[in-house]
Amino acid sequence: MELVFDDNLITGNELIDTQHKELISRISRFVASCEAGEQNKVQAIKMLDYMMDYTEFHFAEEEKLQESVGYPELAKHREKHEEFKKTVSDLENMLEESEGPTDAFVNQVKTKVVDWILYHIKAFDRSVAEYITINEKPQQYN
Repeated sequence: MELVFDDNLITGNELIDTQHKELISRISRFVASCEAGEQNKVQAIKMLDYMMDYTEFHFAEEEKLQESVGYPELAKHREKHEEFKKTVSDLENMLEESEGPTDAFVNQVKTKVVDWILYHIKAFDRSVAEYITINEKPQQYN
């Protein structure tokens, strides 16, 4: 499965989009290496941690941005981020209990990481970017 940052994922906010490009790249590398069977359990856990390190950085930056502009849905957005972190923690536990990235594990990653992040960007993050744009240039929207 090829995962790329394309026009469908652009939010219109440069900071968010730049970070999403890096996040999508890390997720894509992780999924591709799992699918190719290039990793043993230790390598897969390291790749998952590498992906999650950037995810946590990005979520923190995104939440700071939302706080700075008074985004009214910050608590709900933060809740979604926490759900994702829990999901990745569960995947890491699944990986630790297996011999390595099995087909079942890869399928879970596609559903719970790839599909989740694509939906989250298109729905939640795009909403944040729109809120920022409207509040930076309110005269254009009145």
